[in-house]
Formats: sequence, C-alpha cells, structure tokens
Amino acid sequence: MKPVGPIPSGYETIGGELAIGGKRASELVAEAGRTPLFVYSRSQLDARIAQLRAALPARVGINYAVKANPLPAVIAHMAPLVDGFDIASSGELALCQAVGIDPARISFAGPGKRDDELEAAIAAGVTLNCESEGEGRRALAIGDRIGKAPRIAIRVNPSFELKGSGMKMGGGAKPFGVDADKVPDLARSLIAGGAEWRGLHIFTGSQALSADAIIEAQGNVIDLAAQLTEAIGHGCPKLNMGGGFGIPYFPGDEPLDLVRVGTALADRVAHLPDALAQSALCIELGRYLVGEAGVYLCRVIDRKESHGVVYLVTDGGLHHQLAASGNFGTVVRRNYPSAIATRYGAEATEEVNIVGCLCTPLDRLADNAAMPHAEVGDLVAVFCAGAYGASASPTAFLGHGAAAEMLV
Repeated sequence: MKPVGPIPSGYETIGGELAIGGKRASELVAEAGRTPLFVYSRSQLDARIAQLRAALPARVGINYAVKANPLPAVIAHMAPLVDGFDIASSGELALCQAVGIDPARISFAGPGKRDDELEAAIAAGVTLNCESEGEGRRALAIGDRIGKAPRIAIRVNPSFELKGSGMKMGGGAKPFGVDADKVPDLARSLIAGGAEWRGLHIFTGSQALSADAIIEAQGNVIDLAAQLTEAIGHGCPKLNMGGGFGIPYFPGDEPLDLVRVGTALADRVAHLPDALAQSALCIELGRYLVGEAGVYLCRVIDRKESHGVVYLVTDGGLHHQLAASGNFGTVVRRNYPSAIATRYGAEATEEVNIVGCLCTPLDRLADNAAMPHAEVGDLVAVFCAGAYGASASPTAFLGHGAAAEMLV
C-alpha cells in the first residue's frame, strides 16, 4: 500500500463531503455543470498571503508569478494582496492588462522574448528582466523606434544555486539570465543606451522545503546583488530575490519553516550592504501562494477489478493534472494528496488505484491507495492542484478538452 501525500489544512467536511469555500464538492460540481473541475479557494489564498506578511520583514514585497495559475479570477483576487506580478509571455501580459493590473507593477522574464513581446511590454511600461546581451540590444532598438525608453532590469545567472530545489534556475551554464561576471558591462551599456535602469532579478531555484537552503540562497543573493551594484556604479532601484518556497506534495514532506526564513531574512535586511540601502526588495512566489488553494475534482465513471486489483476509473487524468500523474519531472512516482470527496473523512476500507480516462498506462492519479469504498458517481479530490495544473498539463491530448475552473 502506498500512502498519499499530506492534505493541506483549511479544508472542512460538510454532510460527509469535502467542502471548499463553505460549499460541498457535489454543490460546486453542480454549479459548474460538469467534471472535471478545478476549484480554487479565496480563503486559502488570503490565509497564505497573511502568513507571509506576518513572517517576512515589512520591507520585502511579494510578487505573484502568474505562470503558476493564470486564471483571470485568481489574478484579480491577487491584485490587492500582492505588490507586483511576474509574467513570462505577452499572453500573460494581456491577461494582466485585461484584469486591470497597472503595468508598472509587472515584470517580464523569460529567455526567448520575441520582438513583438518586447514591444508590447516596452509600450505598456512593463519592466523587462533582460536575459541576454542580444535581448538588451533589441529592447533598446525597439525603444528608439517607438520613442519610449525601455524599463530594464537584468536577470542574473549566479554561480550558486538553491540547494534541494526541484528545478534549478541558476549556477553553471543556463539558458536563464546573464552570467554574473557579464552583468556590470551589460548594465552600463543599457543605461548609456537610454534604458530606465530598474535593478536586478536573481532567481536560483524552485520547490525547496528546506529553510536552511532558502536562507543560504537569500544571503547569497543579497551579497551578489551588492557586489554587482557596486561594480555597475549605479544604484539598484529594485532587487527581485526570486522565490523557491516549496509546498508538501508527497508522504514524508514537511512544510517549509516560514518563520525561520522570515526571521533570518529580517536580520539580513536590517544589515543590508550600503549598495542596497535604498533598494526596494521583493520575493517572487507562484506555487507557494496558490498551490495548496486548489483542488481538482473528477468523477468515478467505472469501478472494475483486474487480477484482484480495484480500479476507480475517473473522467479526469494527466491531461489536467500532469504532475499528479508522476509525469512532470518526477523520477519515482509518489501519490499526491487525494481523497474520495463525497466520502470525505470516512474510514479507509480498501486499497485502490485511481486512474484517468486516457488510453495510456501513464494516466494515474493514485496507486495502491487506502480509500473509503467508492462507487460510480463518487467524486475524487486531488489536492495541491492550484499551481501548474490546468495551465501546465497537456489538455489537448486525446481530445477530452479542458477542465472547468472556478474561484470560490
């Protein structure tokens, strides 16, 4: 038997069912009119931001990385809660603009920005996190052509990385950012070329659960930013320190000790190098803000046995929840937190495999998991579905279409 991952706190039971935002899972499905369905909880989003504000020094702002969950309703809900937004495409810029986000609050990273994307960002007044010398030259040329100085920060590829991170974004050869030793010359050339200098962006990795690793990385980021600022010879208006805060997905995962991280960061901020004394500071978070606020609901459409093994076949699957299936960077497949939503809190009485509707053996949502007895029509809940689910899964695969989404 394989255990499932830890279900996030904050969810309740009403009438024997999982409840989100004060409504039972079956009510939410009826409201949406179909399954599969992603449900995102406003109260969970609010609580996570409140936790961060309480733990972090007041000087450190919070940016939302839109790629984690670009649903317009989520972006709009985040608008008054966070200090800025980080995007990675002109499509995400359009989403933010449609919701009414002030472009001055937006920064744009990504190693392959097209000229039309650069032009849209420059025209809107978005800060470009420049990823290369070539991108910087193109941005200056576009700014000259449209008669608007580009707002540019440099994304730095540092020599260090975030230890224990799920995805390493810095250290050694990387497609992301400008190698640290090349940053001063590039910054001076951008400033001389007429760019509005906006500072540095140093993102080292993601999905780390170790407070020690994050504390070390943040210290390294501050030290490097100070060194680069001194070498550039201009102040650093803003330092985006990246994020990397992880959430527990799997059995044995322990939540990040946010208080320790905040305490250490407060000490560093209280003793900043002179070069950063006037800099605005922020961290960039996506998964940590929205991941635990989302639940993926799908319906059992068949119950079958094969060689004594029980399969609950659902109308969901990896085309909506690729990471939960174990096919998004996981070496050894482990079970996400999951439950029978319509029998939530009931005693586990059997061992089952929960699978999706796709004709591939990769389409698995839970292996050998202990669950209450479920029948056709019951709802399955997969937790930690608020980030990189609906927008990071192959929704076109086999033509089943996208899941519904709602914010409650």
